[in-house]
Amino acid sequence: MIYIGKFFKGLWAAINFSRKLVLNLVFFGLLAVIILSIPQQEAQINVPDGAVLNLNLNGSLVEELTYVDPVDAAFGEVFSSNDQPKEILVDDVVNVIKSAAQDSRIQVLLLNLKSLHSAHLNKLDAIAQAIVEFKKSGKKVIAHGAYYSQSQYFLASYADEISLHPYGGVELRGFASYPLYFKDALEKLKVTQHVFRVGTYKSAVEPFIRNDMSPAAKEANQLWLDELWAQYKSDIAAAREFEVSNFDEKADQYLAKIQAVNGDYAQYAFQNSWVDTLQTDQQLQAKLIEQVGTNASGETFKNISFNKYLESLNNQPSYDMPSSNKVAVIVARGNIVDGKQKAGRIGGDSTAALLKKARLNEKVKAVVLRIDSGGGSMFASEIIRNEVLAIKEAGKPIIASMGSVAASGGYWIAMSADEIWAAPSTITGSIGVFGTILTFENSLNSMGIYSDGVATTELNNISLSRGISDKLSQVFQLGVENAYDKFISLVAQERGLEKSAVDEVAQGRVWTATQAKTFGLVDKLGDKQDAINAAASLAQLEEFDVITIEQTLSEKDQLLRDLLGSAMISSLIETDSSSDNIMAKLSKLFGGFGEQVVEQLNIVNEFNDPNHIYTRCLTCEVTY
Repeated sequence: MIYIGKFFKGLWAAINFSRKLVLNLVFFGLLAVIILSIPQQEAQINVPDGAVLNLNLNGSLVEELTYVDPVDAAFGEVFSSNDQPKEILVDDVVNVIKSAAQDSRIQVLLLNLKSLHSAHLNKLDAIAQAIVEFKKSGKKVIAHGAYYSQSQYFLASYADEISLHPYGGVELRGFASYPLYFKDALEKLKVTQHVFRVGTYKSAVEPFIRNDMSPAAKEANQLWLDELWAQYKSDIAAAREFEVSNFDEKADQYLAKIQAVNGDYAQYAFQNSWVDTLQTDQQLQAKLIEQVGTNASGETFKNISFNKYLESLNNQPSYDMPSSNKVAVIVARGNIVDGKQKAGRIGGDSTAALLKKARLNEKVKAVVLRIDSGGGSMFASEIIRNEVLAIKEAGKPIIASMGSVAASGGYWIAMSADEIWAAPSTITGSIGVFGTILTFENSLNSMGIYSDGVATTELNNISLSRGISDKLSQVFQLGVENAYDKFISLVAQERGLEKSAVDEVAQGRVWTATQAKTFGLVDKLGDKQDAINAAASLAQLEEFDVITIEQTLSEKDQLLRDLLGSAMISSLIETDSSSDNIMAKLSKLFGGFGEQVVEQLNIVNEFNDPNHIYTRCLTCEVTY
């Protein structure tokens, strides 16, 4: 028996070794194929003299690129269709446009926006202002497209000339918020909802407990959506030099105009002065060839793409003055969760660590915390706020700069800064807290599955399969009420406001920054550069460098990135988490229903507050 045991043990060891060997050979073989398939980078990218900068933006505008594992990115490029939209740094777009304005080789800026996804006004406006500065150089800006979405048209409106395909159109429908509600669905599935909240307007949990939007939520949402739409219309009207009334908001008005042009959407846009000319791609190409000449192949006009021009800028040597003072920028983008998280998600520990790094750096004299978040874990938010306080105690000024959204937990991490800056279109507020637990005791019982047993105390009687007792539900509600009181008390203390005044504008209600400024929740309106200048001013810096403090790659990731090629990896940056893939598949199957359900359930699934208390704004997601 001993020899038989040794035989099978040795046989298994041999099989296991062979299995690992084969897997490793396959992995490194595929890796070699990928590396060999990567085209060799040119030592220097040639920017043709008198060229058109083809601003062919492809993806979603973001403040920070989501982390993607280098191997996953490389294999995803080879073996998948890459359904998820790619990401484009707003700062990269602004830098490209500003650099092109000073580049004598660039003659024309072409806004090629057909692959640009919807974006918040704050991000669009940052690019629009760069276009305005570009035009001051005397160079022409042309926008051309077959179809303009609302976000795309915002940027196009800043061009000297907007061109539209004769069979195209412009879609300007305004802003909307139509979340799905599934109270009845949960009841039919016999799922028990345990919802704990404070705040009349804290509508993040409404989909669990209602089949429609509450009157209070409708009132609040209508107010800030109207404010965003007013900003959108006024900005475009100013850029296009027509009246704000030149937007069709009533169905009968829209129908009458469409009937007048026999259903021709391109003519409708042309007669509304939304576009300047109707022409095909070939007609535009001929016009640009006449203006700048042909490229080396003679097939089209001289041009360089956005990515190529950006790469040429990144290849230029940068010089840092070691002795100069620094203003550090830390980006906090995404959902706020506990612990350490990769870029694209705000981790309580990891984001606090970045702030600590700025605090301990002797050359850093001031800090800007750039926030783009609808919130999440209350505990993680407090961990980050504690480090904001530590920076202030170290004698370094810190400015909170709000991006598209800085609401709920996003406001929590901002409130203790020396100053809060926000764009007029920033969505903020939503000062409220909630907790939610879904239990499945009735669902399981209906299938003949039960949970029973014993415990030493009544406190250990919470389970997804058994539910929650009434007394423990009261305990959770008390915790949420205490958390809300802490929230508004801290806001009152940090912002120098009366607690009652904070409570009046809190209650989970969402505001634009323009509105929030009148309540004292925001100090000043301005973009990220304004916040950087304000931080330098508070630190009494006349000369300074701006540095971005971000997470460093692990040795493994750095090795893989170097091995696979940083240019390739950066071009593959896209949202690739398992939860996002699930959302994409559900969205395709159920026309958006699955995505919203998963987003709601992420409160329970993805967020990991140790106390199960969240300050999160789901209504901040707007349909553009």
